Amino acid sequence: MPGISRRGKKMPTSPIRRLVPFAEEATKKGVHVYYLNIGQPDIKTPEVALEAIHNYNQTIVEYSHSAGNESYRRKLAASYRKHGIDVDYTDLMITTGGSEAIMFAFFSCLSNGEEIIIPEPFYANYYGFAVSAGVKVKAITSSIKDDFSLPSIAEFEQLITPKTKGILICNPNNPTGYLYSAEEMEQLRQLVKKHDLYLFSDEVYREFCYDGEKHISAMHLQDINQNVVMVDSVSKRYSECGVRIGSLVTKNKAVIETAMKFAQARLSPPGFGQIAGEASLDTPQSYFDHVYNEYIARRNFLVEGLNKIPGVYSPMPKGAFYTMAKLPVDDTDKFCQWILSEFDYEGQTVMMAPGSGFYKTPGLGKNQVRIAYVLKIEDLTKALVVLEKALEAYPGRIL
Repeated sequence: MPGISRRGKKMPTSPIRRLVPFAEEATKKGVHVYYLNIGQPDIKTPEVALEAIHNYNQTIVEYSHSAGNESYRRKLAASYRKHGIDVDYTDLMITTGGSEAIMFAFFSCLSNGEEIIIPEPFYANYYGFAVSAGVKVKAITSSIKDDFSLPSIAEFEQLITPKTKGILICNPNNPTGYLYSAEEMEQLRQLVKKHDLYLFSDEVYREFCYDGEKHISAMHLQDINQNVVMVDSVSKRYSECGVRIGSLVTKNKAVIETAMKFAQARLSPPGFGQIAGEASLDTPQSYFDHVYNEYIARRNFLVEGLNKIPGVYSPMPKGAFYTMAKLPVDDTDKFCQWILSEFDYEGQTVMMAPGSGFYKTPGLGKNQVRIAYVLKIEDLTKALVVLEKALEAYPGRIL
């Protein structure tokens, strides 16, 4: 019997989706599951996007340019310029989700065996992308005690070796909801410039910044435009997760030219997805105002509710729509499986993502979960009750 590749064996299982079979079994038993494990908002997709798909009148769905439809790239570049990101349509390519943009960035900028530094906890799939690209991830730990702020530059310096080629951040952050300050971004700018590193910046949650805080794009940083590679997506901004459209943006022409080779190998990004993505750029401000207010309300309700549960602690996220919460349990991997397979309260249970899957350092995150506040407050209310009752009943509770 043929064996499995070393790469395949090294690929991690998604902490976000790993427990899906247990949720499915719970549903089969008649238990209602509140899905707080995944960033799938219940926010409606903009009407302009749906109408564009409904009104498609071509008789052939053709391949697009490998970099994406030129009309979309021009319109997207113009939208970035409105945010102070000075790019031309030739500085970006449309990708199959933000995931492919990260893959293309790794393939284009990093060679097999080279290293990238990522603050942990981090979006779990970053590690899977790195494994696919043959890249070594060196994690630098941020602490829940500091609300997951950027670790000190001195700690970054200690990890840098001749094999270090880049730093990857997510801003606002998934899974913590942390928003990097202007000061922190300037510290990263100086570090990147000093060591001539790439700065990969995942900015898919750009619109979701709260409490008057402003988003500082890596593309705004001075004197490092050849070092910055930005990743973007329509998934969260327009609640279009299934559209699978993202973008890779950089002023570094060599990176774009190299990424194009990989883009050509996969032919083109999704046709209908590009139609939806391009039309979404005409989404009225009223849509974003409604979404912003909804997430503020959900965030405040959820975090306040979590912190009222004995033994639970959650920082107040400044962006995105996630929080990492500390639970009084022995092991959240066990707890998150147990609450799906062995517990329900009045026919209801909750699905969360175990924290350990967002850390590379062994042993970390065992008392944390990522919770996505992507459901309406009525559902969050019930989910919090279920969680509190489950923590009272869980045999591995730590007093």
